[in-house]
Amino acid sequence: MLALLGFLTIGVFLLAIFTKKLSVIVSLVIIPIIFGLIGGFGAEIGGLMLDGLIQVAPTGIMLVFAIMYFGLMMDVGLFDPMIKKIIQIVKGDPLKVVMGTVFLAMIVHMDGNGSATFMITVTAMLPIYEKLGMNRLILAGVVALGAGVMNMIPWGGPTARAMTTLNAEAVDIFNPVIPAMVAGIAWVLVASYLIGREERKRLGIIDIEKIDFNLELDEETKKIRRPKLFYFNLLLTLLMLCALLLVWLPMPVVFIVGFIVALMVNYPKNADQQARILSHAGNVLLVASMIFAAGIFTGILNGTGMIGEMASALVRLIPESLGNYLPTIVAITSMPLSLVFTPDAYYFGVLPIISETASNLGINPHEIGRAAILGQMTVGFPLSPLTAATFILIGLTKVDLFEHQKFIFKWAFGTTIVMTIVALLTGAISI
Repeated sequence: MLALLGFLTIGVFLLAIFTKKLSVIVSLVIIPIIFGLIGGFGAEIGGLMLDGLIQVAPTGIMLVFAIMYFGLMMDVGLFDPMIKKIIQIVKGDPLKVVMGTVFLAMIVHMDGNGSATFMITVTAMLPIYEKLGMNRLILAGVVALGAGVMNMIPWGGPTARAMTTLNAEAVDIFNPVIPAMVAGIAWVLVASYLIGREERKRLGIIDIEKIDFNLELDEETKKIRRPKLFYFNLLLTLLMLCALLLVWLPMPVVFIVGFIVALMVNYPKNADQQARILSHAGNVLLVASMIFAAGIFTGILNGTGMIGEMASALVRLIPESLGNYLPTIVAITSMPLSLVFTPDAYYFGVLPIISETASNLGINPHEIGRAAILGQMTVGFPLSPLTAATFILIGLTKVDLFEHQKFIFKWAFGTTIVMTIVALLTGAISI
């Protein structure tokens, strides 16, 4: 019963956003509440929602101040020199912009932090896409592809969870799939090239002389620029990035303090401070509300036990005759199941059951872990409505969740298929 309710919750949610009958934020809240009440959890549902909100609260707080911080850095002109340099390099060629975007996303995601990757990459590249008139779905899509394949690194969330669940080391789970990951990176670059080539056909190569930030800035924008404080803002941003990477302080605290310091130094007057905060309020509200709505969604699914029952039901559906193909089945389904299971639910709920089943069939459980990280919340995490990072990505790029999924799903799934084939050929997983 709980498994059925869980699948219905996910199915109705996806249907609602695919058909655009309900907005994402409404769907995230109202649909799990309805099915929670149907399941007889009326007395507990308030507490379950609160548990979900508490779980995402640090992320929500971090996002509010991170978005305002990077928005403030756009206001003061911190990224203008980099944007100008990138435009000079790409020479108005949309293909080069797309390739630069995916390279930047992969480099930034070396720390395994999806939220930071999206905020840094999108903040840097969005003005270029807007100046060239490029489709923002491409920005969201190629950033998702680059971050997704790099999320397989051992210190990334999915691989770390797989190693923890299977009591394994990186040499057992990650090292054997390095060739597959390399192939996945190659596929992402090919996919980005093909996407960029189509955009070049649509727009052509734009005359670089037509794009001059200094000439295009209106008077209001020029007033809020702070070129004399460029080096202060650069050093502050680098210091914050060091604090994040070296974990000197919790991430929300870093962005709260950083934003306040930047606001006070760049805009000492109270009226100017209020104006800057209000200018970013809309974007902040959109993303933060999505995060907290997603907290209610996952809080109900986890707290009612629907996720756990869904995991057990999926394993029972696998016929015994297909037991020997279990690693391959797990690999192929890993990316699409990112739309159904949170990383904790999959790696701590589904993976133990599947790995135990594999062990009983004489298959090394480590193969199941390797198969899982070929897509589940690695390639799949930037498309999943169950992760906060996805809403950061679509919020910053200002695209619709369903349109984003529809645009990039085939390329992301292709990444998992390519990596699965290479994993099979290299013996990382067996048939």
